[in-house]
Amino acid sequence: MGFKLGKNRGFEATSGEIKTKMRFGKQAGDIGSVPGTPVIRVPLEENVMGEANMDGTIYVNENITPGSYEDRQVINHEMRHATDMKIGKLAYSDDSITYNGEVFPRVTIDGKDMIIVDGVAKEAGDTGFPWEKEANNKGNGDI
Repeated sequence: MGFKLGKNRGFEATSGEIKTKMRFGKQAGDIGSVPGTPVIRVPLEENVMGEANMDGTIYVNENITPGSYEDRQVINHEMRHATDMKIGKLAYSDDSITYNGEVFPRVTIDGKDMIIVDGVAKEAGDTGFPWEKEANNKGNGDI
């Protein structure tokens, strides 16, 4: 059976509001949604704003107001990680994080999740990791 692309209809306007085939935000069923990447609001640890997961989902701290500037910043940041995971640039497991082909071991020290970078253990969530620096620098963080 063949597959046909739909007709290019361009923009549609209903009651002065432009509608397209791609749906974002409330039209997609959730404020701050990203097509193809489910954004799920969950309770996260203190000071954890969001998480990009290997299964393609993004978790956002349930205490962040949906649609707020902070919400958009968190989703944008985590989407960068999700994209890196989808293209094979970033991956993680319980034992390590792999970024640009380099493996960074994970260990538990005094009950804290630590990642070894250049022989130094840093707590997971530190903004000094190479993958965090890149995600923070792309696009100047402006939305």
